[in-house]
Amino acid sequence: MGRGISNGAIASAGKQPEEKTPLRSSYEIPPFPWGYTPEADYYRSKNVENRRQRMRTSRGTEIFTQIWTPTNREPKALICMVHGYGNNSSWTFQNTAILFTDMGYAACASDLEGHGQSEGLKGFLPDVDGVANDCLEYFHLVAEREEYQSIPKFLYGESLGGAICLLIHFMEPENWDGAILAAAMCKISDKMKPPWPVANLLSCAAHIFPTWAVVPTKDLVDKSISHPYKRELARNNPGRYAGKPRLGTVAELLRVTAFLGNRLQDVQLPVLIIHGDEDVVTEPATSVALFEKCRSKDKTLKIYQGMRHSLLQGETDENVAILIADISGWLEQRVESWNLSP
Repeated sequence: MGRGISNGAIASAGKQPEEKTPLRSSYEIPPFPWGYTPEADYYRSKNVENRRQRMRTSRGTEIFTQIWTPTNREPKALICMVHGYGNNSSWTFQNTAILFTDMGYAACASDLEGHGQSEGLKGFLPDVDGVANDCLEYFHLVAEREEYQSIPKFLYGESLGGAICLLIHFMEPENWDGAILAAAMCKISDKMKPPWPVANLLSCAAHIFPTWAVVPTKDLVDKSISHPYKRELARNNPGRYAGKPRLGTVAELLRVTAFLGNRLQDVQLPVLIIHGDEDVVTEPATSVALFEKCRSKDKTLKIYQGMRHSLLQGETDENVAILIADISGWLEQRVESWNLSP
């Protein structure tokens, strides 16, 4: 791992028109995020093999894991994916994995502790460093499989998942060929935080009642997703944590984002940083700061005008096509460089 090309750039995409495909006024939600096709038939039509298993980590937590592999070609690289807070590796996040298999890559992901089908109190993340280590242990397990040993490995993280990707990078600075950080949670937007007096009180209470789900905050789905039908689709995710943030989780996220804010200069791997300029969940300015401060010789920043927090699964189809083209192009260049390296 660790081979790449140097190409620092800042780019932006113009605001795209609204979705042209007519939406059902009732917003009827199908049983699967892609529609009504049974899961096995859908994966077969997409030339994807999906393998699932449960894994016991060194911390003793049992986590749910998935691998997606293209069946019509040898994978060009392995994309190790980390979902965001309240989400899980299934529902719409698996659509992102399928986007990668469409590009010719294998992908893997797990449900974080307290999320989806993994163990833990729902929505409770008292130790994000431990969660990052869970992900790393799983990624090692996948990377050691014979079919993935001789191909490059990339990290991909959305929101909190982007923060966890950076923690993984700090754990193993030389072991990754690059990272794609989508609206990475290096700082929680002030627009999503409660007023200062309330925040101060909650911080004190977190030490006594860490699991209490009482933190007042705005609805993440409403604030994150531009497209109205995709907003309702995300809201109907059966594995989503829809409760209020727990005191201990909020305290831990604030700790992690403060830590990362002081370590931006230590990021060294090839990195594609993408963010919507209308994101009110995580700060686009922090992605700019990451680009400016990180020591990566190969770094690219793209700020997309008119886009919100949830990029690949929350924007109009036109905007998603722009994102896919940028991500695919970035990966292709690095994989080609990796293959040409001695």
